[in-house]
Amino acid sequence: MKDMKLIPRVTVNTLVRELGGIYTAAVKSGWPLKRIPTPMLWGPPGVGKSAGAEQLAAAIETGTGKRAAVTEVRLLLFSPIDLRGIPVANRDKTLAEWLKPAVFDMDPSEECVNLLFLDELSAAPPAVQAAAYQLTLDRRIGEHRLPDNCIVVGAGNRTSDRSAAYRMPNALANRMQHYEIAVDFPSWQEWAIRNDVHPQVLGYLAFDNSRLYDEEVREDQTAFASPRSWMFVSDILNIMGERADLDALFNQISACVGTDTALSFLAWCRNHSELPCTEEIFQGKCSQYPSIPDALYALTASMAKYVEARSGCGSREEITETELDNMSAYAARFPADYQACLYRQLWRIESVRRKLMRIPGFRLWMRRR
Repeated sequence: MKDMKLIPRVTVNTLVRELGGIYTAAVKSGWPLKRIPTPMLWGPPGVGKSAGAEQLAAAIETGTGKRAAVTEVRLLLFSPIDLRGIPVANRDKTLAEWLKPAVFDMDPSEECVNLLFLDELSAAPPAVQAAAYQLTLDRRIGEHRLPDNCIVVGAGNRTSDRSAAYRMPNALANRMQHYEIAVDFPSWQEWAIRNDVHPQVLGYLAFDNSRLYDEEVREDQTAFASPRSWMFVSDILNIMGERADLDALFNQISACVGTDTALSFLAWCRNHSELPCTEEIFQGKCSQYPSIPDALYALTASMAKYVEARSGCGSREEITETELDNMSAYAARFPADYQACLYRQLWRIESVRRKLMRIPGFRLWMRRR
């Protein structure tokens, strides 16, 4: 599973809608759940794979009218023997029997749908992944069977994420259907509103969608932005309430999403009323101009991140020369230091560099420099 380009890339909302639909139809029609291939959710840390399993259970519950019970198993913490159970002597003390592990203790009744969530599957050692073969296809390990009303869902990080991950054996991979979880702001925003994410976090990320997730995490970078780490920030702000002093909370916010993102977030919080919409700048519709240095810092960072998000592999729509021309005309009003800061960040992006050289405003700035 090294090349994720060969599998569908979907948001959590899309995944829940599509899988929820097929599982609901199967339950209502009496179609055997084990005949539906086990979904495997791939993606970097913090993008909502675990939350997706919970949302899928809620969608099935809503669609079928049955109770949906989630059993989460972190396979990284298991050995193959743990999955099969503990050997004990039979009544005659002539043979060994296996005591059923707790993961198989599910409600088999007609009123319930069980969801067994195998989290961190790709982080489990190969021997444990091998033990999961039977679970994903046959819904059993040894003599222990999952109930007929059980759905199995797996999740794990990709080997390219620099997280604990082993390459999935082909024999196991071929027993599953594979999805790469994509980070998408509208999808996350819908979830965030339902889950009481702090208004300032919602507002900042609506202002700068690209800050929701750091697509490229440097090797020396420990704290980085993700839907999960922004939820940590939201919880901190919700706990402190109206008494929250953002400057005093800087270290805690920075420890969650990284220093650069925390600086940009705090600058936006102090000056959000002055900040124009980044997208409108690139559409040539914006005349509003912030004068406070912190607001300018947040805006230049947002503009650079906007271009970067529209220039990477898998971006929804590549940035156009017209948009860059609109941006250049707007940035011409910036003080020289802020223009230099903006263009320095854009110059690092090779695909943007070629387009910038065709923008009159940028060429004029280069001559003046």
